[in-house]
Amino acid sequence: MKLTIKEFSLNKHIPVEFAFAIPDIAQHVALSDNLNPTLTWSDAPVNTKSFVLLCVDPDVPSKPDDVNQEDREISDDLPRCDFYHWVMVDIPNSIKQITAGSCSSSVVAHGKKNPDGPDGSRQGINDYTQWFNGDETMHGEYYGYDGPCPPWNDSIIHHYHFILYATDLERCEVDGAFTGPDVKAAIEGHILAQAEVIGTYSLNPRLIS
Repeated sequence: MKLTIKEFSLNKHIPVEFAFAIPDIAQHVALSDNLNPTLTWSDAPVNTKSFVLLCVDPDVPSKPDDVNQEDREISDDLPRCDFYHWVMVDIPNSIKQITAGSCSSSVVAHGKKNPDGPDGSRQGINDYTQWFNGDETMHGEYYGYDGPCPPWNDSIIHHYHFILYATDLERCEVDGAFTGPDVKAAIEGHILAQAEVIGTYSLNPRLIS
């Protein structure tokens, strides 16, 4: 199975319009267009019943102590953890493409409640739900795609794994505000094939200058 992303190729920089935030001289970051990119796939197994799509950043700091602090960078040897940016299940086997901006076209404070997607698909919550917990201006349940916004003082470039799974499931056994780990557990033993494209992103001026 093959997955391609029109707007960037493997291990290349994700254009800013597909990110949650962009660098800003005065405030370090500013909100971006937050478009989902164009995903196209082919050569799925003939017995595929549905597709599952995940986007995960495995480079997120495991401790928040140094995140976005003026006087320091986040160390490159700090243990890292997963942060899910997109969780979608039950994509019909007839679908072969998701076009740019069709599932996300802006940052929505408090999260998108019913994001657009292919007919029949369902979208779970991403990890901005947890990240903005306690923030009065942004807290909420963030369904669907929300793009990159790594700490602006991180010493490493972040990698965003867009992973498409072909499954033998008519319906993925998750419900409600399901998460990336929920989906990974539900599709275990049901994956027929998978394909992946990795993009990179940073908000640290030292790394992108």
